[in-house]
Formats: sequence, C-alpha cells, structure tokens
Amino acid sequence: MTITRVGFIGLGNMGWPMAAHLVEAGFALTVSDAAPGVTERFAAEHPTSTAAAGPRSFATAQALILMLPTSEIVEDVLERERVADALPPGCLVIDMSSAEPLRTRALAARLRAKGLPMLDAPVSGGVRGARAARLSVLAGGSETDLARAAPLLKAMAATIIRVGDIGSGHAAKALNNLVSVATMSITVEALVIAEAFGIAAGTMTEVLNSSSGRSNTSENKLAQFMTSGSFDSGFSLQLMAKDVGLAIGLARALDRPVEVADHVADQWRRIAGQVSPATDHTQMYTLLGATEPESPAGQAR
Repeated sequence: MTITRVGFIGLGNMGWPMAAHLVEAGFALTVSDAAPGVTERFAAEHPTSTAAAGPRSFATAQALILMLPTSEIVEDVLERERVADALPPGCLVIDMSSAEPLRTRALAARLRAKGLPMLDAPVSGGVRGARAARLSVLAGGSETDLARAAPLLKAMAATIIRVGDIGSGHAAKALNNLVSVATMSITVEALVIAEAFGIAAGTMTEVLNSSSGRSNTSENKLAQFMTSGSFDSGFSLQLMAKDVGLAIGLARALDRPVEVADHVADQWRRIAGQVSPATDHTQMYTLLGATEPESPAGQAR
C-alpha cells in the first residue's frame, strides 16, 4: 500500500526541514513537537500540513516518523503518551532518532505485537544535509518495510543504506559518530599544537586537506564552523557525546574491546558536562584549545 498520510513527531533543527521536504513532496503531514508553539508555527508556514491535537490525530496515519533525542523519549511518546495505541494496524513506525540499538529491538517487538511494523532509520549529514535533502539514511528492518518507506526517505535524503535487521541503523549511526568525534578530537589537538608552534590554523587545515590526515572534520568543519568562530553546525556537543555513549554501551553489551573509544568517550563526556545544551559540537575547537599547557615540571606556564 502506497503511503500518503504521514505523522511526524519532532520538529527540531533536523526534524523541521525534513518534515518540510515531505510537505513539498506532496505527503499529507500531521506534525507534533513538545516545544510550545513549534507545531502551530510549522502548520502556519506549511498550510497543507496539520497540527496534531493529541494521539488521536495520528489515527489515520499510514506511517509515523519520529525525530527525537533519545530512546527514552521515543518510548515516552509511543507508549506512555499512547501514540502507538492510536495508530491504525499496519502503520509503519519509522524512528529516525539516534537511539539505543538493543532498546530499539525490544521496542520493535512490542510494536509488532500491536500490529505495527518498525524501521529504525537514523540520519547522517547534519542540519545542512537536512535542509538540502542530502542526508544519508541508515536503515534497520525488513526489506519489505524499507521498500514501503522509500518514497518518504527519498524526499529527505540522497542516500539510503539498509544496514541490517531492526536496530542496525541505530548501531551504525552511533558507530559512525564515534569515528567522527574521534577524528574531531585528534584533529583539534593537532591544530592546537600546530598553533602553539606557530603554524596558522588555516595553513594547518590546508596541510591536512592535501595530506593523509584529511577527514570530514578537516574538509567540512574546521574552516566552516571552527576556526571561523561560527560554531553553528546545528548539532550540539551534548547530543554528540550521547551518541558516543550509545556506541560504547553497544560495545559493552557485545563484550568487545574499545580501548581508543573509551578515551574518546571519556573526553566528550567530561566536556559535555561543562557546557550548556546549546553548545555546538564544533566548539570542541576552543574547549580543547582553552586548556593551558603545562611545563615539563608539571607547572602551568
């Protein structure tokens, strides 16, 4: 059955442009967000969409997309707020949040018992990717369910990868972000050392981008968000630290060694505890660089 009626919950920095692309693609959208006034503002700016007035507003949805911060919030919305009970049998639940893979599998089993199939389909590409509909979707679930969801996902993304069974998308997203932050940490540390030695940040960035140290951080974040001082990539440091924690948690559950990842996770967890929820993750550049180096004798210069 072709999906035309879609519920969308979570109109944050990523969710808003993603939902807007669905409206532009002609889907009948019913939207909701916990922040006061956001749902109404979206509906006002996109007159063909409808602002949800409670769980029953999703009673005719053929698919429900969730773009929320954590597994706990996803479960709150679906189960404790009883949105899942309002969905019609066969409605495809698509969790595009960054969530806990094993918890996602357990949730999918509970939804299946209600006659609700589920995909986990987190995204990579950031706010710029969301605005340009150039995201990468990392999907976990059956090939049949992914085929049903494909027209929706293609309206928001440039790349769709079926990673594996349910929960695999969330696992892949967490592991991708682990690699991303590890790269950012070492890139920032190298830049700080270069500047202390007298190599300009712009010059060192050029070196990295023309050499073997090139990465997504050096190509797409250093000049654009970090050395420019804008720090406005749209993804918070605390959320990135949360995603790293998800990857570490998965490794623990699978009894896999994570020597390097543990150090990275400790660093991001520590710094995330020192900043506000609004702090962009690219501000790691100043947060790491702000530490005064110590002399060989252990005394601050």
